Amino acid sequence: MKKKKTFMTDGRMAWILIIAILVIDQLIKIEVKTSMSLGESIHVADWFYIYFIENNGMAYGMTFINKLALSLLRIIAISAIGWYIWRMVRRQARTRYIIFLSMIVAGAAGNIFDSMFYGLIFSASSPYYISYFVPFGSGYSSFLMGKVVDMFYFPIIQTTWPNWVPFFGGNDFVFFSPVFNFADACITVGVICLLLFCRKDFDTKANPDTAESAPNQTIGSEE
Repeated sequence: MKKKKTFMTDGRMAWILIIAILVIDQLIKIEVKTSMSLGESIHVADWFYIYFIENNGMAYGMTFINKLALSLLRIIAISAIGWYIWRMVRRQARTRYIIFLSMIVAGAAGNIFDSMFYGLIFSASSPYYISYFVPFGSGYSSFLMGKVVDMFYFPIIQTTWPNWVPFFGGNDFVFFSPVFNFADACITVGVICLLLFCRKDFDTKANPDTAESAPNQTIGSEE
């Protein structure tokens, strides 16, 4: 029996999801960067602040390698994951697997977009004034050297370590202390969901022979 074609294929859904995440991420970042000074915070709740910072590193402000090398590594990783998603769509992998992978690649692309273009189109951010758009190429840095914009801060617990705790006694303690952006959140949620709900997909994709033979076995068993 001939299968009816559907408009919303997994491939199209992946593209729509990636574009939607990129648009939302960039709209939030541009709004924060052009309306807040560096280090400014907006109190939303005692456990939630909009806190504008910038970083040169990876998700949640981490940094341990050269900025240019990090940007190139991100581009390679995004290309590799994008190619992998394309392969999984062609192999008719589960929709949830495609969705979570798309969230990861979209989040990574959102941060690399900052590095690629923000240094070219924005003035430098400062605690004393608000950044603004400049003619392309006359910004604060060069291609791939722009800073990533972060803004979400959730100090859910703010307390002090008891004095009897070794090394940390008497010091302030904040949970959750990292400042992150929408792209970081998409990467984190995508990775966690993959580990929780798609472990079977990892096993199947690790054995391509099994994955490719499965559809044939299904067709052969139809009555």
